[in-house]
Amino acid sequence: MEIKVEDFSNGSQIPVKFTCDGSDEMPKITIEGVPDEAKALALIVDDPDAPSGLFTHCIIYNIPVKTKKIDGSILKSSGVFSGINDFGNKGYGGPCPPPGKPHRYYFKILALDRTLEKPGMKRREFDNAISGHVVATAEYMGTYLRKH
Repeated sequence: MEIKVEDFSNGSQIPVKFTCDGSDEMPKITIEGVPDEAKALALIVDDPDAPSGLFTHCIIYNIPVKTKKIDGSILKSSGVFSGINDFGNKGYGGPCPPPGKPHRYYFKILALDRTLEKPGMKRREFDNAISGHVVATAEYMGTYLRKH
């Protein structure tokens, strides 16, 4: 399985429009090679460099396996759920690190062998629910340095 984020290269700077310093929109993600045994996809965006430890910016799950592109409109799809990110919101919350040093942001697609019943899960609950059910993963990383 492979993913790409359309507006920046893997390992490069995330454009401001996808951060709290811009319009905080979710970038477009393309997905290829979903395994046949997958029943649903999930998207996680997180920052391992946050001062408090791993910070989750997005949890979206029950994405149909036939999906080739994910953007902010995915949450309008029937049966797709959003978890609660570490900002305390549903959906995507873009990079918003303290100024001074660059942070890494990992965009991860998980292929799951089942759908999940409960909307609005926080990260720990989500991680517990998918334990033993991930059949493939793909990730893409961008960085963001906040200057002010």
